[in-house]
Amino acid sequence: MKTQKSDRPPVNPINIEFISQPEKIILSNKVPVYFIKGGNEEITKIDFVFRAGFTAEEIPLQSSTTARMLTEGSEHMTASEINHELDYYGITFNAASDRDSTIISAIFLNRHFTKALELLKEIIFSPRFPEDEFKTLMNRRLQWFLINREKVSTIATEYFFESVFGKSHPYGLRLNAEDFSRIKPAHLRNFHSRYYIPQEMTLFVSGKTPTGVIEHLENYVGSIVHYPADRKKSPPLPYGEKKRNLFIPKEGAVQSAIRIGSQTIKRSNPDFSSLLIVNTLLGGYFGSRLMKNLREEKGYTYGISSYLVSLDLAGYLLIATEVGKKYTQKAVKEIFKEIKILQKEPVKDKELEMVKNYMLSDLVRMFDGPFATAESFRLVWESGMDMSYFQTLAQKIKSITPDEIIHIARSYYDTGELYTVIAGPEK
Repeated sequence: MKTQKSDRPPVNPINIEFISQPEKIILSNKVPVYFIKGGNEEITKIDFVFRAGFTAEEIPLQSSTTARMLTEGSEHMTASEINHELDYYGITFNAASDRDSTIISAIFLNRHFTKALELLKEIIFSPRFPEDEFKTLMNRRLQWFLINREKVSTIATEYFFESVFGKSHPYGLRLNAEDFSRIKPAHLRNFHSRYYIPQEMTLFVSGKTPTGVIEHLENYVGSIVHYPADRKKSPPLPYGEKKRNLFIPKEGAVQSAIRIGSQTIKRSNPDFSSLLIVNTLLGGYFGSRLMKNLREEKGYTYGISSYLVSLDLAGYLLIATEVGKKYTQKAVKEIFKEIKILQKEPVKDKELEMVKNYMLSDLVRMFDGPFATAESFRLVWESGMDMSYFQTLAQKIKSITPDEIIHIARSYYDTGELYTVIAGPEK
């Protein structure tokens, strides 16, 4: 029996005009709070963002260790009491630092909103940094550091950032084992007193927030004293090392880790959206040119990706992969070949349409619920921008032409300026 084919369902264009700016209030201690409301579940997420990343450090590991020690004991609670309370009230807690910021996140049920704020205030603003817990944490971190230091992927990545941003810049800092014994609890207390203060803090509240949320925030966060900060001066703009090709031998390695890239523009640059499209075409998704060439056609690697990242002081481009020893130089040659093709040959309509559809779909996923929306907003907020960036990006994805792609590839993928860092077995 033959079945009758039905007509294909209509394909509607992707539209993100629905994106609205978050509501903003200022607490009495001048802390800005952004609300991204939505969702059907009685759940709230709060992100405490402190401008207290690696660039604020006076000694390596100061920022990340301060964040990790927050749940190890406070003025009124031990580490076990803190973790018991977090578990009892079902609060998901996470604290992490990056190059520019420290982000402390908590997700909890709305019926525990005030209890969650009370507990978070105790954890974030009244830590003790006890000696025994500090030693345990640092010993554990040192062991992980030593294990990861044996991996060619870690070695290549660390030397890549050192090369691109410079040995003396926080963005390019490469840790060593001695850093783990040099840092002391006093360094954490000093860092905390300087940066975990209202004038360095912004809150992002997302989810189906309960009634009275502003009053609760005012009571628990707005009441924190606004001390003047003795802030470390911001570091200068980073400058890369002169040597652009670097090989780090790793005895016993069976693969080579390849990292290729350079400094580039930040998100606030008008060309950033176009460069993001070119990056996606080159290696930013599974169907990219680098993936097709090095994985599907040549079989050099299981995977290869390219990244475009915007930081406070600079942006960077990075192409990363791991390949077998005998394919190392061949892989590097193919990567540069694909860049040069982008700079010379117009992209075919079918391929460009595929990239556009992928990027527009990915853009929609960035706003799938209030938590994802808050994360997307924070991404542009860190660059001094707002939600209109995403509408501009969507328009650029729809309108970019093959000629513009060639222009952007020539402007920002100057092969003579790219750093090539390889870690692996001796040639």
